[in-house]
This record gives sequence, structure tokens and C-alpha cells, in this order.
Amino acid sequence: MGSMVTQAVHVAARLDLPEILAAGPLPAAEIARRAQADPDATYRLLRLLAGYSIFAERPDGMFESTPMAAALRADTPMNMRDMALLLGGPEHWEDWGHLVDAVRTGEPVPPKLRGMGIYDYLAANPGFAQVFVGAMGNLSEVETQPILDAYDFTRYDTIVDVYGGGGSLLAAVLGAAPKSRGVLVDERANDMGAQAIFERAGVADRYSIDGTALFERPPAGGDAYILKHIVHEWSEAKALELLTNVRASINEDGRLLVMEFVVPEGPERHPGKLVDLWLLLLIGGRERTEAQYADLFTKAGFELTQVVGTASAVSIIEGRPV
Repeated sequence: MGSMVTQAVHVAARLDLPEILAAGPLPAAEIARRAQADPDATYRLLRLLAGYSIFAERPDGMFESTPMAAALRADTPMNMRDMALLLGGPEHWEDWGHLVDAVRTGEPVPPKLRGMGIYDYLAANPGFAQVFVGAMGNLSEVETQPILDAYDFTRYDTIVDVYGGGGSLLAAVLGAAPKSRGVLVDERANDMGAQAIFERAGVADRYSIDGTALFERPPAGGDAYILKHIVHEWSEAKALELLTNVRASINEDGRLLVMEFVVPEGPERHPGKLVDLWLLLLIGGRERTEAQYADLFTKAGFELTQVVGTASAVSIIEGRPV
């Protein structure tokens, strides 16, 4: 049943119902008129979602917004609009409809479904790419403050964020470490609005962009190298290549900071176990246990020194060069 509710949330976001109700309560017929939708069907959708605290149905029959509805608006900080659009979208449903194929073969499904891998598909479909990248940004954004609360970055003079996109995490880290300088390593950074992100954070005078590609050696001399939700996308061999390149660049007293879901041993529920299947499905990646990260670090020339949990599901896996 949860998948059906997900689709209902997707439709509400796609029809901009949270934006329509942002200014105040309205009857379902007026909401439908503004959304260019059927009045009866719109009422039934709103009625369902009100039972999940996404909208509220008033005694007078009108509907109003709620905090959960506001989280589906693009103008709400740390909103989940793009995630709702992604999880209810046809590509996502098609991918998960072929999970059985991924489990049987151990291989991702997009090449068989669409004749190309997920990144090539994103490049060929900019509308879907915008939603996909936005959804990943939705997830990443809610992890930033828990990371800052859990880990002290002030001890590092130079912090290098490897393939950090537009730099939202690095900008926040520099805000929390006012004496540190940052290097954003990503050839896409300017196209992803890095300058505006660092200006809004008030740290534009303490960062630089380096256009080194992901599987090339990052700039040398950093005291901390961040890889956030990068390692989990790759096979053992490619992940080892990434970390070995960092090992060649890092200061001898520096720290490697891999930020990922660390899958717990045993049967307990953990978001990383679901994301692990999603990675298998899309790109053939995987989440790892602490023991698996320790082994990967050792092979790359690092010693795993600690795993720092956060208030979110993401952990900081710290390593020192040996």
C-alpha cells in the first residue's frame, strides 16, 4: 500500500497542490480549478492525503496546508518536492519493477531497459535529470547539519571536497570552520551554481574550484579529503581507485572522510539496506559495512580510525594515511 501512497504524494506535488494552498484554505473545487484537474478526483486525492497529515480537511469542508504539505513546495528550505516527483515518476517505477532482474543477474537494469546506463540517460533527458539531481540534493541537504554537529572540521587548514557538485556541503563546512580554506573538486561546479552557493554562505573568499575529473588524482596538499555519497556508487575496484588517488595527494597527517550509510551487521532495519538495493538496481553500486570499509581503506593505504554516527542515517568514516 505504501507505493500507492507514494504515487498520491507524487501527483499532489506534480499538480502543485501545496503551492495552491500556500496562501490559505480553499474548497476542493477551487483547488481543482487552479490545478486544471477534475474536482471530484481532486477531492478524493486530498481526502486520502489528509489522513497522512499531508493537507488537512476542515469542518467546513475546505482543505488547508500542513507542515508536511509545505515540505513539498519548492520554496520551502530543505523541501522534498523533487524526491516526491522522482519516487512517483515512471522511470523510478519501471526500474523497481525490474528488481527481480537485478537480483538474478547482479547487474543494473537501465542498460537493458533503455539501452544506456543511468548517467548517459540523465545526459540525454535533461528534464528527468533535473528532477533526479534535485532529489539527490533533497537527501543530501538534510544530512548537512547533522554532519556539522557530529564532526569538528576546525582542525583542518585545507579541506578538499572530491566531486562535491555545487559545493553546498563544503560551503557549510567552511561556515563551521572559519579559519579553513576549501577546494571544490568537480568539473561541473560552475554549471551547478557554485559561486552563488559560496557567496550565500559568506565563504566565497575561502574556496577555489579545481576541475579534475573524478578518477584522476585530486589536488595535493589537503588536510582533509571529503567523499560524500561517492564511494557507494562504485565497484570494489573503482572505489579502490578513488581512494588510492586520494592517498597519493593527502598530507601525511591528513584525514580521509568518507560519508556514507554504514550498513549494520544483523537484521535491524536501516535506510542503507534499502539504498543498497537502489544502487544495485541503478548503477551496480553498493553500501558497505564497517568491516568492508576497513578492508577497502587498508587496500588503499589508509587505516580506518573511527566511524562517527550522526543524527541522520549517514556516518563519517574517518581514515588516516599509513
